[in-house]
Amino acid sequence: MEASAKLRYARLSAQKARLVVDLIRGRNVQDAFNVLKFSPQKAAGIVSGVVASAVANAEQKGASDVDRLFVKEIFVDQGPVLKRFLPRAMGRASRIRKPTSHITVVLGLK
Repeated sequence: MEASAKLRYARLSAQKARLVVDLIRGRNVQDAFNVLKFSPQKAAGIVSGVVASAVANAEQKGASDVDRLFVKEIFVDQGPVLKRFLPRAMGRASRIRKPTSHITVVLGLK
């Protein structure tokens, strides 16, 4: 039995989110929560919420033993980039890129 959850248009860079996601791939759900709890990155809190949502989806599907769940598949795709401009000296403008990402988590039973 598999359960999944997706977060789309998360306001963080896909490259930075992948660093956190790589830490929990293949781990037990409880271990994943512990790793994410003590990670200082902004992405850790966001990924933790997506994993919690996937656990809730597994319970909703009727997973008999939530303790046996593990992170079967987790990946981060790049989303659209919000482009903004900031005024600079002598009438110029510089571009500010605000990246987004899509986070997908799939849990399975061991």
